[in-house]
Amino acid sequence: MLTVEKSKNAFSEALKSIPGSVNSPVRAFGAVGGDPLFIESGHGCYLNDIDGNRYIDYVLSWGPLILGHLDKSVVKALKEVLKKGTSFGAPTELETHLAQLVKDAMPSIEKIRMVNSGTEATMSAIRLARGYTRRDIVIKFDGCYHGHVDGLLVQAGSGATTLGVPTSPGVPEDYVKNTLTMPYNNLDIVKEVCREKGESVACIIIEAVAGNMGVIPPKKGYLKGLREIADKYGIVLIFDEVMTGFRVSHGGVQALQKVTPDLTTLGKVIGGGLPVGAYGGKAEIMDCISPTGPVYQAGTLSGNPMAMASGIATLEKLKKRGVYTKLERNSKRLAEGLKRSAEEAGIPTYHTRVGSMMCTFFSEGEVTDYESAKKCDTERYASYFHGMLEKGVYLAPSQFEAAFISTVHSEEDIDATIAASCQVMKTLKK
Repeated sequence: MLTVEKSKNAFSEALKSIPGSVNSPVRAFGAVGGDPLFIESGHGCYLNDIDGNRYIDYVLSWGPLILGHLDKSVVKALKEVLKKGTSFGAPTELETHLAQLVKDAMPSIEKIRMVNSGTEATMSAIRLARGYTRRDIVIKFDGCYHGHVDGLLVQAGSGATTLGVPTSPGVPEDYVKNTLTMPYNNLDIVKEVCREKGESVACIIIEAVAGNMGVIPPKKGYLKGLREIADKYGIVLIFDEVMTGFRVSHGGVQALQKVTPDLTTLGKVIGGGLPVGAYGGKAEIMDCISPTGPVYQAGTLSGNPMAMASGIATLEKLKKRGVYTKLERNSKRLAEGLKRSAEEAGIPTYHTRVGSMMCTFFSEGEVTDYESAKKCDTERYASYFHGMLEKGVYLAPSQFEAAFISTVHSEEDIDATIAASCQVMKTLKK
């Protein structure tokens, strides 16, 4: 058994000051039971909690740490910037440098605006789409999470799916009256709705690979079909690549699928572990943002030197030859090993993977959308989660989250994880 006495005490102390002891809901272990671990440090692909336990980390700060914890290039860049100042509220060359790195990887982005979070990026992109089209309606998809924006907390995924509150209290009906939600991976319904309302729709926003109800890839032709619908009705197509940008490939899902969105939202990896977000796309649309255009959006810490430097160091390293080849090889090795561990134990699971993000669904059937994801055996996942934790493997404390690989996970780390999974799967009730 793990010794977690210090984490338990820290949890009790945090409860006195912080709602639920956490500053983001899914960290609370509510979906798997028990109290959250309090982390002291991370290095490479390892996490260390305050009780001295060490874990192979597949959460990686929920995706951003593609280079692992305390990457030397990132740490060096942050130290250099820290000597000069943390924030100026004025332009720096670092902002332009990071913008160019993003543009080089994603040609659909002609201009880009830096913000401070993925939520801020999606909120701003939708406002921009509405301002550009002079329309109000937003189409989103069940189980896709685009941040805690009032108008989008309708059948959201991630923590909302885990907690069973896809529509949050505190969101007035008027805020969501112009949000239409549809099943993910079902193109026919989008076509049907747009035949009636298409000319009133400002934008279609979608997680290009859904990562907040587990990892659910788009079906063949699905994203291309959305592009065609958007073109037909003059709708702005937004790919939410906050999670997938620079994670599934250097050019994101849009490069893998060869589909060009009008706007893209980014976050996570482009900050290398610091708070960041961005949205960008066609110059014609982006030039509608203040101060060039009438659509207002601002942020005191947007483009701050610390986040820009961390992002630059991360993206420069990801440009190097062979980085994604290694990520793909190790991700495949892990995914196949986890699948094999379930099969050998006779535990029904469904496995998905896109690039260096993956999910083991405890499901007897295929998982392709929100409805099929909800059928997963979350109690069995909770048992698996705690069993893996005992073996020194840190997975997301929710069935509906992705597992991530970093460039510093070795074959030995992956093989140790597979061996742990084989042991834990055999302990689960069939």
